[in-house]
Amino acid sequence: MMANLRFMTRIRNHLAAYVVASSLAWGLCAPAQAQSTGEDEDRLDTLFAELAEPGREDWNRVENEITRILSRSGSPAMDMLLRRGSDAMEAEDYRAAIEHLTALTDHAPDFAEGWNARATAFYISGEYALAIADIERVLALEPRHFSAISGLAFMLEEMGETAPALRAMRMVQEINPNRPNVTEAISRLERATGSDTL
Repeated sequence: MMANLRFMTRIRNHLAAYVVASSLAWGLCAPAQAQSTGEDEDRLDTLFAELAEPGREDWNRVENEITRILSRSGSPAMDMLLRRGSDAMEAEDYRAAIEHLTALTDHAPDFAEGWNARATAFYISGEYALAIADIERVLALEPRHFSAISGLAFMLEEMGETAPALRAMRMVQEINPNRPNVTEAISRLERATGSDTL
């Protein structure tokens, strides 16, 4: 967990102007109605352990269950703000999305998905530094947040920073070694960096 946070700090220091596209690989999560509990935390640990098993054929189901739990704010009012922010982004009204999601992060600062959604809205709006700050909050709250880390990897690749993109994508692979697009991205980045010949 601390390795992920140290990596994010290094990226911010060396690539401060770069964008983190937090949800592009997996998309925004739809808010669930049930409240997050200590049981959810235990369940997440179990699910992440299952997701990390190589060769697991039901990885998609496990990943979806993780996404569902991470989407729980624990408050119907906060769920509504997340839903409004997500709806505004779908309507390409990014100013409204940021307003809704800022209200969400103000009132629920420990809800990682609020920061994750707002990072996406900031990125799309061209507010790169704000997107990076929000994605750091996501990973401080949940270092295993695979959509945040994969968003970072894809954006770094787009910016031509293939070596750090490869490191980030390998972190995603540690979390889920079975997702085909992650394996494909790693192969592509290894070719780009020459790592496949080492």
